[in-house]
Amino acid sequence: MEDYIVRATAANAQIRAFAASTTELVEQARQRHNTSPVASAALGRLLTGGVMMGSMMKNPTDILTLQVKCAGPIGGLTVTADSQGNVKGYVNNPDVLLPPKNGKLDVGGALGAGFLNVIKDMGLKEPYSGQTVLQTGEIAEDLTYYFATSEQVPSSVGLGVLMEKDNTVKCAGGFIVQVMPFIEDEVLERLEKNIQNIQSVTAMLDNGHTPEDMLAKVLEGLELEIVDTLPAHFSCNCSKERIEKAIISIGKKDIQSMIDDGKDIEVKCHFCNTAYNYTVDELKELLKKSR
Repeated sequence: MEDYIVRATAANAQIRAFAASTTELVEQARQRHNTSPVASAALGRLLTGGVMMGSMMKNPTDILTLQVKCAGPIGGLTVTADSQGNVKGYVNNPDVLLPPKNGKLDVGGALGAGFLNVIKDMGLKEPYSGQTVLQTGEIAEDLTYYFATSEQVPSSVGLGVLMEKDNTVKCAGGFIVQVMPFIEDEVLERLEKNIQNIQSVTAMLDNGHTPEDMLAKVLEGLELEIVDTLPAHFSCNCSKERIEKAIISIGKKDIQSMIDDGKDIEVKCHFCNTAYNYTVDELKELLKKSR
């Protein structure tokens, strides 16, 4: 089944909600970066949160970046999403291995202490930037804390990635529910009760729940209204031309050093791990364009 995002409201627009199935795009990220199970879970959660947060933005050119800088063995993660359901990302150490914690992948242990940076480039002079301290390193709680402290929007974020025994991704997805300032007390009470009583995201996904089903559970009794759906994809906009610009920017001295080595070089995109090869002759052409 193709990945997609659902955007919805409830209780006469007192609540706005997002849910996504992201199994395919998380599996694609796992294949591209050859991530360990705990790295797949961490990256999968951040990709899922990122693709939903991207869909909150208005303009086609808006770009959201989620950056985790942390002291744990995973070394950090970066995810970038647009407003149209495209997302990409990588982890600094894709090979990280940790023993399970309470029978689950120890994402919090992989991240350790650190910061979450949220950068929104909306075409203004300066991008919006917010930074919060990681609360648990489990990512969903960290995003919940970010929304409450940086955007002053009380939210509940649920994210889940379930792995198969062969370390492929069995299912992935999540939801973000946000309450508006004018929310009535009884609506908030019902929502809080629902959230306390629902299964985990991985359990719901494993039971075959769609994003719509997840929202129906979270917003039960609150008049859920689906606004629209949009496809979600792991998508990278790298190209040989863009990588060339990066090579040119490193300067004549370093390019000359590569030419002197007399060997073809391979450059890999951080986000999607696609390899681009440049011959010595191509490097000589790039040398002419550099400063």
